Amino acid sequence: MSEGKIIVAGIGPGSEEDITPAVLQTVKISDVIIGYKYYFQFVEGVIGKDVLCIDTGMKKERERAEEAFRYAEEGKTVCVISSGDAGIYGMAPLVYEMKKEKQSNIEVEVLPGISAFQKAAALLGAPIGHDFCIISLSDLMTPWDRIEKRISAAASADFVTAIYNPKSNGRYWQLYRLTELFLKERSPETPVGYVRQAGREEQEIKVTTLGEFDPEEIDMFTIIIIGNSQSYIFGKEYIVTPRGYYRETKNEDIGIGQDIMIRSFRTIDSELRNRNIPLDKKWALLHAIHTTADFDMENIFYADEKAVENLHYRFVKGELKTIITDVTMVASGIRKGALERLDIEVKCYLHDERVAELAKSKGITRTQAGIRLAVDEYPDALYVFGNAPTALMELCELIRKGKAKPNGIIAAPVGFVNVKESKHMTKPFSGIPKLIIEGRKGGSNLAATLVNAILTFDDAEQLKPGRDV
Repeated sequence: MSEGKIIVAGIGPGSEEDITPAVLQTVKISDVIIGYKYYFQFVEGVIGKDVLCIDTGMKKERERAEEAFRYAEEGKTVCVISSGDAGIYGMAPLVYEMKKEKQSNIEVEVLPGISAFQKAAALLGAPIGHDFCIISLSDLMTPWDRIEKRISAAASADFVTAIYNPKSNGRYWQLYRLTELFLKERSPETPVGYVRQAGREEQEIKVTTLGEFDPEEIDMFTIIIIGNSQSYIFGKEYIVTPRGYYRETKNEDIGIGQDIMIRSFRTIDSELRNRNIPLDKKWALLHAIHTTADFDMENIFYADEKAVENLHYRFVKGELKTIITDVTMVASGIRKGALERLDIEVKCYLHDERVAELAKSKGITRTQAGIRLAVDEYPDALYVFGNAPTALMELCELIRKGKAKPNGIIAAPVGFVNVKESKHMTKPFSGIPKLIIEGRKGGSNLAATLVNAILTFDDAEQLKPGRDV
């Protein structure tokens, strides 16, 4: 008797044109074909006349594998069919496990097929252009707590994620939980596409966003693909996840320092917990995180609505010409190229010869004295604080007394005494655009980078920082 053989074949998502030639040939020459009864309709046109077909219902995978070995041991060539690819949630792993369990000498071969997620991806455009993973929501053989860990890992790692077995009659809430977990890590604007009955007559395709996604529109025949932080919707019906070819194109006017800064900003942007914030606030936030490498800035950075945008255009139009800083370290961190380009003057009064005498005579700090002198000469400047809470508190008092009318305030003093209070004192001035680093954190470098964000806001839309580096 000749030796039998088991060929585990993926027949694709559901149309004959998506079945590989190798699989079609195997179906034609096999003595026995075994599979879930629903799948036979997709290959019935190529099955030989005298072929024995054994079909079973759902959840009969072990029985199908047992039958395959029984007929193969009789010397027959057996084709076990799986939808999609036989190695992806298909019969291939079970057949190999059974071969090991039986210590069988029967030869096993696996023929790949087009998986449902590949077919869905093609119909959706190009959503899987970068690293991706596949997660099944079926908890028949995998505990839900393990599935949930995988969901969280995929969401936080920014994988494009395909979802198999999203729903069934008894499994209705898991997809809601997945959406909730993804929204903790991804923007509501993240593209989501889903295809029902991919490659079959009943095929339906829809593109939406994570924030608008409705699990009630999904059934067990649907494949869902969630984009990553770089994915975008193109033409309302396609999703594209760029590989990076255009992003990596070098422009001759970009130096090494600016190129590093651009790539750093893109990395930060992709890791923000909430990317769905106004562009001018995001631009300043990206600068703050880039300077500090501290994503807590998402929690403590405050900006009035359109503060960055409005201050930028005041500088551009020449309505605002002066920046006052509390200490020289802040002034030194403001980009000289931007100041020259916009014809802006930066002044710090800390080392003015009048400061020491005024501070001594009034019993105040030197930074307070510097702010008093500055307000006398430049009451409408942009005032920037990165060190001294007493100086910020002094400005607040002068505003309340009507002596100062600043065009804007950047409040980022750092420390433990009066720091939080000085920022609380600043926030109520509703008519003055303000950027505030709340709490104890701050610093001269942070205050300076917020100024730089304002001066370069016209680069924000292209996410192209560092023009003046």
